Amino acid sequence: MENQSDASNPSLMSKQDLDPSIHKKHQAMLERLSNRHQARARSKESDSSPSFESTDSFLAQFSELKRSITSELTQIEQTPESFTKSDLDNVSARVSELEKLVAENSYHLPSYEVRASLKTIADLKEFLEKVALKLVPRKKFSFKSKASKPSLPVAAVKKADNEKPDSVPNETKSFVLDTPGFRDREEEVLVENLKGKDMGEFSLSDLVACDVKLMGRSRAIFIHRLRNCKVYAGPSLGSVLIDDVENCVFVLASHQIRIHNARGCDFYLRVRSRPIIEDSNSVRFAPYCLHYDGIEDDLRESSLDEETGNWQNVDDFKWLRAVQSPNWSILPENERMSTFHISSVDG
Repeated sequence: MENQSDASNPSLMSKQDLDPSIHKKHQAMLERLSNRHQARARSKESDSSPSFESTDSFLAQFSELKRSITSELTQIEQTPESFTKSDLDNVSARVSELEKLVAENSYHLPSYEVRASLKTIADLKEFLEKVALKLVPRKKFSFKSKASKPSLPVAAVKKADNEKPDSVPNETKSFVLDTPGFRDREEEVLVENLKGKDMGEFSLSDLVACDVKLMGRSRAIFIHRLRNCKVYAGPSLGSVLIDDVENCVFVLASHQIRIHNARGCDFYLRVRSRPIIEDSNSVRFAPYCLHYDGIEDDLRESSLDEETGNWQNVDDFKWLRAVQSPNWSILPENERMSTFHISSVDG
């Protein structure tokens, strides 16, 4: 009742309005509110601007690289007599640059841009393979994808000996890019020690029933078309980009991890940002559990020595509802593997 009488009393209101101290406080409050509003507006503008500029810059750079690669491959295809294998090597290195560009920017790009970029890279690789087979005679061209047969386990060697030869030579199945990695392998134990090497990107593609063990640090890891594989890897300084994998286990540490088209896979992760999945289902997540001699130093030098807990903060870009996505889950503790040890003699 007292508040109502004060509000209805013109004399009291006029006294307050005329009071210099009250008026000064009122003006200061309005100024603070105004400043706060302007700060929020500037913050929103600064937050949105870099994202647009980054995407715009990526698309411009990606389009220019794509145009240059396509143009060069077209020239080689039209006049193969004017070019050599070293020209193909240069083009393959450009395709690797394109892969690296996508990996480094994938976390901040819209999902449709990532999918379109991956499709473009796949098309360029097919074009490169086609031109390579046309330029260099099959018998004279040395591909690296089927090398290192001594690393086959005994069971795999016996199986290979009993198989009939393919109608198409193994050498023609794929043109290997300059990026170090393992490609086109089946039922092998694949070990690579990256320690002491100036390692950039490392690629794993078209592997079936393989155990992959990578020690040391890499700048980025590209994983494509794996089936029934287990991948154990030391820390990556940048990104891990995974596409089209099924019934696999991955033990990975990286600043950014983006997963496309994964089905029935388990991921043991240490990651600085939230992992992203797209077009994936029946995938499960658990904390990183790898050990090898010197891994503590590798993790520390990669700024991945602290467990952030982000392995369980998964973003499903294909699930926009407020409830939990049905496409991923936490791997139950009683089903998780314990610390896994690898060494350079495992192969």
